Amino acid sequence: MALAFVVTLLAGLSTVVGGWLGTHTRVLRRDVLAAALAFAAGVMITISVVEIAPGAVTDLSDHLGETEALLWVGGALVLGALAVLGIDKAIPHDINPAEIAGGEQLDRINAGEVNPRLLRSGVLLAAVVGLHNLPEGLATFISTLERPSGGITLAVAIAIHNVPEGLAVAAPIYAATRSKLQALFWATLSGLAEPVGAVLGYLLLSAVLPDRWLVLTLALVAGMMLAVSFLELLPSARRYETHYSQTLVGFLLGAVVMVLSLQLLQLSPAQG
Repeated sequence: MALAFVVTLLAGLSTVVGGWLGTHTRVLRRDVLAAALAFAAGVMITISVVEIAPGAVTDLSDHLGETEALLWVGGALVLGALAVLGIDKAIPHDINPAEIAGGEQLDRINAGEVNPRLLRSGVLLAAVVGLHNLPEGLATFISTLERPSGGITLAVAIAIHNVPEGLAVAAPIYAATRSKLQALFWATLSGLAEPVGAVLGYLLLSAVLPDRWLVLTLALVAGMMLAVSFLELLPSARRYETHYSQTLVGFLLGAVVMVLSLQLLQLSPAQG
Protein backbone atom coordinates (compact mmCIF):
# COMPACT_ATOMS: atom_id res chain seq x y z
CA MET A 1 0.00 0.00 0.00
CA ALA A 2 2.92 2.35 0.71
CA LEU A 3 4.34 1.66 -2.75
CA ALA A 4 0.95 2.30 -4.36
CA PHE A 5 0.69 5.63 -2.56
CA VAL A 6 4.20 6.71 -3.59
CA VAL A 7 3.61 5.74 -7.22
CA THR A 8 0.32 7.66 -7.26
CA LEU A 9 1.96 10.67 -5.61
CA LEU A 10 4.75 10.77 -8.20
CA ALA A 11 2.25 10.46 -11.06
CA GLY A 12 0.22 13.34 -9.66
CA LEU A 13 3.27 15.53 -9.11
CA SER A 14 4.14 15.34 -12.81
CA THR A 15 1.94 18.44 -13.01
CA VAL A 16 4.99 20.19 -11.54
CA VAL A 17 6.86 19.40 -14.77
CA GLY A 18 4.01 20.95 -16.73
CA GLY A 19 4.04 23.89 -14.35
CA TRP A 20 7.74 24.45 -14.98
CA LEU A 21 7.13 24.27 -18.72
CA GLY A 22 4.31 26.76 -18.26
CA THR A 23 6.93 29.30 -17.21
CA HIS A 24 9.25 28.29 -20.11
CA THR A 25 6.66 27.71 -22.81
CA ARG A 26 9.10 27.93 -25.71
CA VAL A 27 10.52 24.62 -24.54
CA LEU A 28 7.32 22.95 -25.76
CA ARG A 29 6.61 21.63 -29.22
CA ARG A 30 3.13 20.78 -30.41
CA ASP A 31 4.16 17.63 -32.27
CA VAL A 32 5.92 16.22 -29.19
CA LEU A 33 2.94 16.89 -26.92
CA ALA A 34 0.55 15.33 -29.45
CA ALA A 35 2.61 12.14 -29.69
CA ALA A 36 3.07 11.96 -25.89
CA LEU A 37 -0.65 12.32 -25.18
CA ALA A 38 -1.54 9.71 -27.81
CA PHE A 39 1.14 7.39 -26.38
CA ALA A 40 -0.48 7.68 -22.93
CA ALA A 41 -3.89 6.89 -24.48
CA GLY A 42 -2.46 3.82 -26.20
CA VAL A 43 -1.04 2.54 -22.92
CA MET A 44 -4.21 3.16 -20.91
CA ILE A 45 -6.64 1.70 -23.45
CA THR A 46 -4.49 -1.38 -23.99
CA ILE A 47 -3.99 -2.19 -20.32
CA SER A 48 -7.73 -1.71 -19.69
CA VAL A 49 -8.90 -3.96 -22.54
CA VAL A 50 -6.12 -6.56 -22.57
CA GLU A 51 -5.22 -6.89 -18.88
CA ILE A 52 -7.50 -5.28 -16.29
CA ALA A 53 -11.01 -6.11 -17.54
CA PRO A 54 -10.26 -9.75 -18.52
CA GLY A 55 -8.42 -10.25 -15.22
CA ALA A 56 -11.42 -8.96 -13.28
CA VAL A 57 -13.72 -11.35 -15.16
CA THR A 58 -11.43 -14.29 -14.42
CA ASP A 59 -11.18 -13.50 -10.70
CA LEU A 60 -14.91 -12.91 -10.27
CA SER A 61 -15.83 -16.06 -12.24
CA ASP A 62 -14.50 -18.13 -9.35
CA HIS A 63 -17.35 -16.79 -7.19
CA LEU A 64 -20.19 -16.16 -9.66
CA GLY A 65 -19.66 -18.07 -12.87
CA GLU A 66 -18.46 -16.63 -16.17
CA THR A 67 -21.72 -15.15 -17.50
CA GLU A 68 -22.63 -13.32 -14.30
CA ALA A 69 -19.02 -12.16 -13.91
CA LEU A 70 -19.10 -10.67 -17.41
CA LEU A 71 -22.28 -8.77 -16.56
CA TRP A 72 -20.90 -7.39 -13.29
CA VAL A 73 -17.58 -6.38 -14.85
CA GLY A 74 -19.36 -4.81 -17.82
CA GLY A 75 -21.54 -2.84 -15.44
CA ALA A 76 -18.50 -1.66 -13.48
CA LEU A 77 -16.80 -0.56 -16.72
CA VAL A 78 -19.85 1.49 -17.67
CA LEU A 79 -20.11 2.96 -14.15
CA GLY A 80 -16.45 4.01 -14.21
CA ALA A 81 -16.85 5.65 -17.60
CA LEU A 82 -20.01 7.44 -16.48
CA ALA A 83 -18.22 8.78 -13.38
CA VAL A 84 -15.54 10.41 -15.54
CA LEU A 85 -18.18 11.63 -18.01
CA GLY A 86 -20.16 13.15 -15.16
CA ILE A 87 -17.12 15.04 -13.87
CA ASP A 88 -16.33 16.19 -17.40
CA LYS A 89 -19.89 17.44 -18.01
CA ALA A 90 -19.99 19.24 -14.66
CA ILE A 91 -16.95 21.35 -15.57
CA PRO A 92 -17.73 24.49 -17.59
CA HIS A 93 -16.60 24.14 -21.20
CA ASP A 94 -14.30 27.16 -21.17
CA ILE A 95 -12.21 25.97 -18.20
CA ASN A 96 -12.25 22.22 -18.81
CA PRO A 97 -8.66 21.01 -19.30
CA ALA A 98 -9.96 18.45 -21.78
CA GLU A 99 -11.23 21.32 -23.93
CA ILE A 100 -8.64 24.08 -23.54
CA ALA A 101 -5.36 22.14 -23.44
CA GLY A 102 -4.76 22.45 -27.15
CA GLY A 103 -2.32 23.86 -29.63
CA GLU A 104 -4.23 27.10 -30.03
CA GLN A 105 -3.80 27.97 -26.33
CA LEU A 106 -0.10 27.08 -26.47
CA ASP A 107 0.38 29.25 -29.55
CA ARG A 108 -1.30 32.23 -27.88
CA ILE A 109 0.83 31.93 -24.75
CA ASN A 110 4.02 31.56 -26.78
CA ALA A 111 3.06 34.63 -28.80
CA GLY A 112 2.81 36.69 -25.61
CA GLU A 113 -0.97 37.19 -25.74
CA VAL A 114 -1.50 37.38 -21.99
CA ASN A 115 -3.98 39.15 -19.77
CA PRO A 116 -3.42 40.27 -16.15
CA ARG A 117 -6.89 39.01 -15.30
CA LEU A 118 -5.79 35.47 -16.05
CA LEU A 119 -4.86 34.91 -12.38
CA ARG A 120 -8.42 34.07 -11.35
CA SER A 121 -8.82 31.74 -14.32
CA GLY A 122 -5.57 29.97 -13.48
CA VAL A 123 -6.53 29.39 -9.84
CA LEU A 124 -9.98 28.16 -10.87
CA LEU A 125 -8.39 25.86 -13.41
CA ALA A 126 -6.12 24.43 -10.69
CA ALA A 127 -9.22 23.42 -8.73
CA VAL A 128 -10.80 21.93 -11.83
CA VAL A 129 -7.69 19.92 -12.73
CA GLY A 130 -7.57 18.65 -9.16
CA LEU A 131 -11.14 17.37 -9.48
CA HIS A 132 -10.25 15.87 -12.85
CA ASN A 133 -7.32 13.99 -11.28
CA LEU A 134 -9.34 12.19 -8.58
CA PRO A 135 -10.35 9.12 -10.67
CA GLU A 136 -6.86 8.91 -12.21
CA GLY A 137 -5.34 8.71 -8.74
CA LEU A 138 -7.72 5.91 -7.79
CA ALA A 139 -6.85 4.06 -11.01
CA THR A 140 -3.11 4.27 -10.36
CA PHE A 141 -3.42 3.29 -6.68
CA ILE A 142 -5.59 0.23 -7.24
CA SER A 143 -3.61 -0.96 -10.26
CA THR A 144 -0.36 -0.75 -8.29
CA LEU A 145 -1.91 -2.68 -5.38
CA GLU A 146 -3.01 -5.43 -7.76
CA ARG A 147 0.23 -5.64 -9.77
CA PRO A 148 3.05 -3.17 -8.98
CA SER A 149 4.76 -3.45 -12.38
CA GLY A 150 1.52 -2.79 -14.24
CA GLY A 151 0.62 0.05 -11.90
CA ILE A 152 3.97 1.73 -12.46
CA THR A 153 3.51 1.49 -16.23
CA LEU A 154 0.08 3.08 -15.87
CA ALA A 155 1.54 5.77 -13.61
CA VAL A 156 4.02 6.72 -16.35
CA ALA A 157 1.15 7.09 -18.84
CA ILE A 158 -0.85 9.24 -16.42
CA ALA A 159 2.25 11.32 -15.64
CA ILE A 160 2.65 12.09 -19.36
CA HIS A 161 -1.00 13.08 -19.45
CA ASN A 162 -0.59 15.34 -16.41
CA VAL A 163 2.22 17.43 -17.93
CA PRO A 164 -0.02 19.52 -20.24
CA GLU A 165 -2.55 19.89 -17.43
CA GLY A 166 0.18 21.38 -15.24
CA LEU A 167 1.00 23.68 -18.15
CA ALA A 168 -2.64 24.71 -18.45
CA VAL A 169 -2.69 25.67 -14.76
CA ALA A 170 0.69 27.41 -14.51
CA ALA A 171 0.81 29.36 -17.76
CA PRO A 172 -2.08 31.79 -17.07
CA ILE A 173 -0.95 32.32 -13.46
CA TYR A 174 2.60 33.05 -14.59
CA ALA A 175 1.28 35.35 -17.31
CA ALA A 176 -0.74 37.27 -14.72
CA THR A 177 1.82 37.47 -11.90
CA ARG A 178 5.22 36.77 -13.50
CA SER A 179 5.85 34.68 -10.39
CA LYS A 180 7.26 31.23 -11.09
CA LEU A 181 6.72 30.32 -7.44
CA GLN A 182 2.98 30.99 -7.59
CA ALA A 183 2.62 29.17 -10.90
CA LEU A 184 4.44 26.09 -9.60
CA PHE A 185 2.50 26.17 -6.32
CA TRP A 186 -0.89 25.92 -8.03
CA ALA A 187 0.33 23.31 -10.52
CA THR A 188 1.63 21.21 -7.61
CA LEU A 189 -1.59 21.61 -5.64
CA SER A 190 -3.67 20.38 -8.58
CA GLY A 191 -1.49 17.27 -8.88
CA LEU A 192 -1.79 16.39 -5.18
CA ALA A 193 -5.46 15.59 -5.80
CA GLU A 194 -4.36 12.25 -7.25
CA PRO A 195 -2.98 10.65 -4.06
CA VAL A 196 -5.81 12.20 -2.04
CA GLY A 197 -8.42 10.79 -4.43
CA ALA A 198 -6.64 7.43 -4.39
CA VAL A 199 -6.73 7.00 -0.63
CA LEU A 200 -10.25 8.33 -0.12
CA GLY A 201 -11.64 6.34 -3.05
CA TYR A 202 -10.00 3.11 -1.93
CA LEU A 203 -11.21 3.49 1.67
CA LEU A 204 -14.74 4.19 0.46
CA LEU A 205 -14.83 1.22 -1.90
CA SER A 206 -13.30 -1.06 0.75
CA ALA A 207 -16.03 -0.04 3.19
CA VAL A 208 -18.83 -0.62 0.69
CA LEU A 209 -17.71 -3.79 -1.10
CA PRO A 210 -17.03 -7.22 0.50
CA ASP A 211 -13.49 -8.56 0.04
CA ARG A 212 -14.33 -10.88 -2.83
CA TRP A 213 -16.06 -8.06 -4.71
CA LEU A 214 -13.13 -5.66 -4.49
CA VAL A 215 -12.00 -7.00 -7.85
CA LEU A 216 -14.82 -4.90 -9.32
CA THR A 217 -12.79 -1.83 -8.44
CA LEU A 218 -10.35 -2.89 -11.15
CA ALA A 219 -13.16 -2.92 -13.72
CA LEU A 220 -14.31 0.46 -12.41
CA VAL A 221 -10.75 1.73 -12.91
CA ALA A 222 -10.63 0.32 -16.44
CA GLY A 223 -13.84 2.16 -17.30
CA MET A 224 -12.37 5.39 -15.93
CA MET A 225 -9.20 4.99 -17.97
CA LEU A 226 -11.11 4.26 -21.17
CA ALA A 227 -13.22 7.36 -20.64
CA VAL A 228 -10.18 9.55 -19.87
CA SER A 229 -8.45 8.25 -23.00
CA PHE A 230 -11.35 8.77 -25.38
CA LEU A 231 -12.76 11.96 -23.85
CA GLU A 232 -9.52 13.75 -22.99
CA LEU A 233 -6.23 12.28 -24.16
CA LEU A 234 -7.00 11.56 -27.81
CA PRO A 235 -8.98 14.78 -28.42
CA SER A 236 -6.20 16.82 -26.78
CA ALA A 237 -3.59 15.04 -28.91
CA ARG A 238 -5.58 15.92 -32.03
CA ARG A 239 -5.68 19.58 -30.99
CA TYR A 240 -1.92 19.68 -30.47
CA GLU A 241 -0.94 17.77 -33.60
CA THR A 242 0.45 19.49 -36.68
CA HIS A 243 0.03 16.28 -38.72
CA TYR A 244 -2.30 13.34 -38.09
CA SER A 245 0.62 10.88 -38.08
CA GLN A 246 1.84 12.27 -34.74
CA THR A 247 -1.28 11.08 -32.91
CA LEU A 248 -1.46 7.82 -34.85
CA VAL A 249 2.18 6.86 -34.29
CA GLY A 250 2.07 7.87 -30.61
CA PHE A 251 -1.06 5.79 -30.00
CA LEU A 252 0.26 2.70 -31.79
CA LEU A 253 3.60 2.96 -30.02
CA GLY A 254 1.87 3.16 -26.63
CA ALA A 255 -0.25 0.09 -27.43
CA VAL A 256 2.77 -1.90 -28.65
CA VAL A 257 4.86 -0.98 -25.59
CA MET A 258 2.01 -2.03 -23.29
CA VAL A 259 1.48 -5.38 -25.05
CA LEU A 260 5.20 -6.16 -24.99
CA SER A 261 5.48 -5.27 -21.31
CA LEU A 262 2.53 -7.52 -20.47
CA GLN A 263 4.16 -10.35 -22.39
CA LEU A 264 7.40 -9.87 -20.47
CA LEU A 265 5.49 -9.91 -17.18
CA GLN A 266 3.93 -13.26 -18.12
CA LEU A 267 7.29 -14.76 -19.12
CA SER A 268 9.28 -13.61 -16.10
CA PRO A 269 7.82 -16.03 -13.50
CA ALA A 270 8.48 -19.01 -15.78
CA GLN A 271 12.07 -17.88 -16.30
CA GLY A 272 12.57 -17.42 -12.56
